[in-house]
Amino acid sequence: MATNNSEIAVPLATEPLHAAHGSRRDAPAHHPAPASRLATISGEGALDVLSRSAVLEAQGRDIAQLAIGEPHFAVAPHIVEAATAALREGDARYGPPAGIAALRGAIAATLGGRGIDASADDVIVTPGAKPMVLYAFLATVEPGSEVLIPDPGFPIYPSLTRFVGANPVGYRLDPANAYTPDVDDIAARITARTRVLVLNAPHNPTGGSVDARTLEKIAELALRHDLFVITDEIYGRVVYDTDSTPSIAALPGLRDRTILVDGFSKTYAMTGYRLGYGLVPHWLVPRLNTLVVNGHTCTPPFVQRAGIAALTGPQDAVRSMVAELRRRRDDVVAALGTISGVRSPKPSGAFYAFPDVSEIIAATGLSAPQLASRLLEEHGVALLPGNGFGAAGASSFRISFAGTADAVRNGLARIASGLAAIATRTA
Repeated sequence: MATNNSEIAVPLATEPLHAAHGSRRDAPAHHPAPASRLATISGEGALDVLSRSAVLEAQGRDIAQLAIGEPHFAVAPHIVEAATAALREGDARYGPPAGIAALRGAIAATLGGRGIDASADDVIVTPGAKPMVLYAFLATVEPGSEVLIPDPGFPIYPSLTRFVGANPVGYRLDPANAYTPDVDDIAARITARTRVLVLNAPHNPTGGSVDARTLEKIAELALRHDLFVITDEIYGRVVYDTDSTPSIAALPGLRDRTILVDGFSKTYAMTGYRLGYGLVPHWLVPRLNTLVVNGHTCTPPFVQRAGIAALTGPQDAVRSMVAELRRRRDDVVAALGTISGVRSPKPSGAFYAFPDVSEIIAATGLSAPQLASRLLEEHGVALLPGNGFGAAGASSFRISFAGTADAVRNGLARIASGLAAIATRTA
């Protein structure tokens, strides 16, 4: 097996624990050292940019927010009513750790409609998708092992890999092929220590997806090398050029080695509801339920009632949102294509563009983080430098077009004028 592993480079949270909140006059001069594992985890750049944007807005600045992956669409009324009705009826007590039966059944039915062998008994509901990602890592990754993750990719993957004592190994996504995973590169990075393969399609931050044939090749690798698969399908219904995206969990032999993670934040704009789930191999369910009991006990039942309404009720709001996002996708790619030095592949799903700005970096001598900082501080547009998503994103920006229509329109105009101004000033 090849051993040309390349670890994902991400910033680590090495700052002393008390320093994260600033100095306090009443803080003790000496205190116990925090656990060393806290130095292995990193945050999300989007939340840091959001905090800085809030400071600027408090100073009276108008900021076009293109950094946050949050659909700025109204939650469908029948979903809101289901949650509020549950509260009025007092449905706000402890519930089953794995989730209420009606929601798990609705989730299984939805997944079954995608060709996945799903049973309600194998569904575990969590307060957001991130806890299930954490539990999946805790359940499958051994200390000292290796986890294959997309590069660029969601920064929580390498963060959690290090947190559980393993090594993240980045595999290539092909920008010339809409950021499809490079199967040959994945194969070359598998070693005797490789234990888990992480997939994310549609993909954050590129908006790329994966076709059925590529997925079959990845499945063959997982079977040949006896790997677990964690497939993050949170953007699974936000696709633009097809009706759906295939899932590796539907392929022969993969169901018993795959944990599928999904949730309601992106499809139903239910970000603040914090509702997610995992479809888990049947033999692993009892161990995952034990993690749930130790981690969060249960997910609020009134939120789960909203989830039932979302899955079983009218889907008009989803279709309307995806149609609007498709229009924005086309407008964003067209607008970026008019900016000198910017090249933007067309995303097939999610709600991100991931333009390459390497020509501007070369011309100005500024890094992507420096350019992003100037665009925010001087030109009032918030976006994310791609280096926060891994080494392969160092010459890119991530632009979310899920916010308000005005923010997207104004933000694109400010990117164009801001980059022109920066280029002129550094020429």
